Amino acid sequence: MKQSASAPKKPAAAKPAAKPAAKAASKPAAKPAAAKPAAKPAASKPAAAKTAAAKPAAAKPAAKPAAAKTAPRRAPALATPSDLSKNATRDLSAALNRLLADVFALYLKTKNFHWHVSGPHFRDYHLLLDDHATEIFAMTDAIAERTRKIGGGTLRSIGQIAREKRILDNDAEYVQPLDMLAELQEDNKSLTSYMREVHGLCDEYHDIATASLIENWIDETEQRTWFLFETSRRGDNTGH
Repeated sequence: MKQSASAPKKPAAAKPAAKPAAKAASKPAAKPAAAKPAAKPAASKPAAAKTAAAKPAAAKPAAKPAAAKTAPRRAPALATPSDLSKNATRDLSAALNRLLADVFALYLKTKNFHWHVSGPHFRDYHLLLDDHATEIFAMTDAIAERTRKIGGGTLRSIGQIAREKRILDNDAEYVQPLDMLAELQEDNKSLTSYMREVHGLCDEYHDIATASLIENWIDETEQRTWFLFETSRRGDNTGH
């Protein structure tokens, strides 16, 4: 059988390669998202911006110590004018302060015995010692003020009284009434002796005013000694 003379078949034309999607070609590559500028750190703002008007603490001048303000004014204020010499003021002030400490000590001991006396003569002893304590205490302000009048300083504390005094304490839980009177009698005699010493110092420095006060106190102290002596002679040795 004869083959047909038909033209040989052309091989199928190869399809051109598919163009990439136009969209892909036409769209330019997406720009990467622009990085947002990093937020400025809080520290980048100057601290002064927040407190524009506030002054730094260091700008305030440091407070002056109290002593710097008061010391210069206090020293002259205590120097009371006096015609007495500096030595007289020093020696008389020291003697008066020691005497004042003794007076305070005797006052408290007299009140101690006034509070704690007991026995059949309680009322007489109790009232007598109260009168004596009142008289002794009246001396304290006059002594202190006399010290200031002549330009000296006076006592400032209980501790200073304890260091200066010569009159001894009696902290016994119980003391016989007659022993109380006898002890106070001796203490008043000692106080009289101390006042005579101060009076001699006043004579040396011609401090007539202080000497005049002491003369009155010597008289009062001798009277207390007399009353204590006579009162202690009542009754027997028990004080009853």
